[in-house]
Amino acid sequence: MFKRLAPLPLVIALTAGGLGLAAPAFANTTTPASAQALSVAPAPLLQAAELKALIGQPGVRVLDIRADKDYATGHIPGAVNTPYGKYRGPKENPGQLPSEAALSALLQAAGVDRDSHVVVVHAGTDHTDFGAAARVYWTLKVGGLTRLSILDGGTKAWKSAGGALETTTPQVAASQFAYRYDQEQIVSGEELAAALEAGKAPLLVDARPPKFFAGEARTDAAARYGTLPGAKSFDNAQFFPKDGTTLKPASELKALVALSGADKAPAVSFCNTGHWAATNWFVMSEIAGNKAVKLYPASVVEWSQSERPMENQPSRVTALVQDVKRAFDK
Repeated sequence: MFKRLAPLPLVIALTAGGLGLAAPAFANTTTPASAQALSVAPAPLLQAAELKALIGQPGVRVLDIRADKDYATGHIPGAVNTPYGKYRGPKENPGQLPSEAALSALLQAAGVDRDSHVVVVHAGTDHTDFGAAARVYWTLKVGGLTRLSILDGGTKAWKSAGGALETTTPQVAASQFAYRYDQEQIVSGEELAAALEAGKAPLLVDARPPKFFAGEARTDAAARYGTLPGAKSFDNAQFFPKDGTTLKPASELKALVALSGADKAPAVSFCNTGHWAATNWFVMSEIAGNKAVKLYPASVVEWSQSERPMENQPSRVTALVQDVKRAFDK
């Protein structure tokens, strides 16, 4: 059993800053109907039929995060292409945060405003594609946007539901949106290291497949095998049916979150580069409603490149053998 540790005061302070941001106030220039629409928070997860009803509505912006070439072959009508890589860091650690200036330029060109209802659409090829959408959703949320959704199952689900695709690139008016990170919603390695040293770490949830947690596998950018001290393994794949690309029903998701221990306690979700971890964060925070769950975006890659302690770290000889095997498996 994983023992819950006393919550970190800093994490509690972060929670007070809140992931549960209220919808911003707007000048009374909208019609009563549109004002009422703005007052209703959109569902964080949409099905294809629900998105169909939103297509073409003012204030709705669909962001297709697939690669340019995939977007060009056919996309949801009106969707703007903002490839996932634009929301990621450099090759040495894709989990690092892009600059505010880069994200501002990206979202301005996509016509995203602070009051836009942004729907993030991924490929839906496999369940890991959801992690990309969740990481983009998280990035938008910590940048000040509050009206956000993900299309469950992505483009694949849209096509399966009979949704039309188009190849024309929509012309959208650029916005003046200025992206600013809300640091209170972001967990850094320094904060976690200080909490661990003080014996006051929050619940740490490792979203990677079990072999990574056990120190039997690592991503190329990670300097070492293993996991963060005291972490609990909770593979993000558990939120999806076997070989499925859409999330399980909400009742099952909430039960799984409770099983992980992250239903109420302050918790931090991590993986290798904040991709799989974003799925765990999304389900725990946006579906199960635990706003005390945070994301460590730079995750194990950053942590392993420092001198910070790790658990489940194999011996040097075992690590060398595993590295050789990894090289032959490529």
